[in-house]
Amino acid sequence: MKKIAVPLAAGAFSSHFGGADAFAFFTAEEGSEEITSAAIVAAPPHEHGAFPRWLSEQGICAVLAGGMGQRASAILTAAGIDVVLGLEGGDPEVMARDYLAGRLTSKGSLCSGGHGVGCGGHDHDHGHHHHHHHHHRHGE
Repeated sequence: MKKIAVPLAAGAFSSHFGGADAFAFFTAEEGSEEITSAAIVAAPPHEHGAFPRWLSEQGICAVLAGGMGQRASAILTAAGIDVVLGLEGGDPEVMARDYLAGRLTSKGSLCSGGHGVGCGGHDHDHGHHHHHHHHHRHGE
């Protein structure tokens, strides 16, 4: 089973993930483009990291959004949730169907790729590279 979340504000697509007052949840069978259930769920109180943690607890596999902060994107990605950013809006259910069909791609996002894989099935590089420089003086 695949669960997709789309942020909403005042009942319509919210282009800013952190400004959502609710999320539309769409469920589909694994490998299917048919949505089997849809629900609108009120978002938890907005605090740093609250939405990503809450979405992970709800069993979400993908988040379809316009813009998102780097920290939220990193938390979602670390939880194995596919993050699709740069979306312009429209009908959340159509967006979810397009995602299931592999027609949605991130545009100018913090993270891209991995569409169509199941929960936690990510095997791609998100470009997060950490460079640590250690300078040691060894006695001679």
